[in-house]
Amino acid sequence: RVFDLIIQAAPSRSTILIEGESGTGKELVARALHANSSRSDKPFVSVNSGSLPPDLLESNLFGHVKGAFTGAIQPKKGLFEVANTGTIFFDEIGSVPAETQAKLLRVIQEREFMRLGGVDTIKVDVRIVAATNVDLLQMTKENHFREDLYYRLHVITIHLPPLRERREDIPLLVHHFLDKYGKENDKNNLEMLPEALDLLMHYSWPGNIRELENVVERAVVLSVGMRIGEELIPDHVRVTQPFELPKIALPNEGISLKNATAEFEKRLIESMLGRVDGVQKRAAELLQIKPTTLNEMIKRHDIHTKRRRSSNGSGTKVHESVAEATSTGQAKKATKIPTSKISV
Repeated sequence: RVFDLIIQAAPSRSTILIEGESGTGKELVARALHANSSRSDKPFVSVNSGSLPPDLLESNLFGHVKGAFTGAIQPKKGLFEVANTGTIFFDEIGSVPAETQAKLLRVIQEREFMRLGGVDTIKVDVRIVAATNVDLLQMTKENHFREDLYYRLHVITIHLPPLRERREDIPLLVHHFLDKYGKENDKNNLEMLPEALDLLMHYSWPGNIRELENVVERAVVLSVGMRIGEELIPDHVRVTQPFELPKIALPNEGISLKNATAEFEKRLIESMLGRVDGVQKRAAELLQIKPTTLNEMIKRHDIHTKRRRSSNGSGTKVHESVAEATSTGQAKKATKIPTSKISV
């Protein structure tokens, strides 16, 4: 869905808001939008909205004239002028100070602004893409963010799910980072052993792709041979994640122990199958039963199983593009996204 939205939205000049937790790759989505637009050969300018005080931020965005403030010994172009005919990306838009929000709203609405200390209106043709890791709508309710600016930004929204909700991307990203940091450290053709990858697959990744990248980079640097085993996975990732038992509501009028046990058994099997991506052999190992026994229980409880299929042929290239475009490396450019569907 994310890639479909990028392909559909990229050609337009509409403002786009990218939502997602820190480390999910919001800037690379912004670069992908720019790379797949008619502005791809024009400037892409990134603004870290929360790293500067209001006065300096406005000077960076809108520029200033000579004598606008102490130290302004010569006129300076702002980032909006630098990004003219291209794309400007606001990272963490929720941290923009209130006084700057009003001026930003005017630029979005009128496509014009004035330099600090100036009186001349400067018109620009800029595509605005913003990103946030906080709930902007909630911020508007708490009067921490302008409601009118929120709706100007909220034309097209792209939500990036956290890594824990798309674990099937982990092997793709691991392969990408092994190749990236292998080349940087003169260690080509590195391979991660299944038991090490299994640990990565079952970790919750609160830092998302950025955290995964750091873990793989560490493993590459510390590796001796060509194969990376579980001993190179950090302790905090190696810790077994707690398994939450499925809950069953207890009605006031009581419940049949036989029926409750059967329902609990069914939900437990469904939860375990979901955890291992539908691999029945692995689910049986974790449940400490024979695969044939698990298969009989699946049939008895009428559990519908769905195993993800790996793509091949041209689909492999698309998967590799997913890994590269969703990693959080400091890429200067984003390659254009294949328009073919990603088979899963």
